[in-house]
Amino acid sequence: MAKNNRKRRRKKSSFSFFLFIVFCVGSVYLFSNFLFAAPSEPVETSEEVSREEFITHLAPHAKEIHERQGILASIILGQAILESDWGQSELSQKYNNLFGIKAYGKGDKVYLKTKEFVDGKWIEISADFKVYPDWEASMDDHTALFLNGVSWNHEIYYPVIEATTYKEAAKALQTSGYATDPDYSEKIINVIESYELYRYDQ
Repeated sequence: MAKNNRKRRRKKSSFSFFLFIVFCVGSVYLFSNFLFAAPSEPVETSEEVSREEFITHLAPHAKEIHERQGILASIILGQAILESDWGQSELSQKYNNLFGIKAYGKGDKVYLKTKEFVDGKWIEISADFKVYPDWEASMDDHTALFLNGVSWNHEIYYPVIEATTYKEAAKALQTSGYATDPDYSEKIINVIESYELYRYDQ
């Protein structure tokens, strides 16, 4: 009887020791996997993906304009991003106007509210804006504006066209009065540098 009890105790001890070994080995395995696991790839957010898609969509035509007319592609893309809020504004989504170009006289147009910086403060106004069949048409009209200027000064945007760097062009946009925002050129430069849009000027 005593021998049987000793055998049972030895079996229990052996089984307990076996479980202890399994637990230790499993713990070491799990810890080593955690410690030496390869870092996971960063996951792009939907916003980042949509922004990249926006750039990719416009870049080919922007490069064509640059090659044909000399306007830097980075400036075209930077303005489109800033003016249309990455193609999310009502004006760009519903009416394909990427650059906030106003409408004068006849032609397709829409009356919308906008904000302008006047006398040191932002105010809300309403104005007529051009309507286009697609974004490429908006880009072409934006190019025509630079080439032909406005009725009171046909050469007003020549410094933008003649600029050889995006910083020069952005500052020329500011001095030409394209936008009332006092920080317009800095915002354009920031967008261009943040998304490396200057690579499309090559």
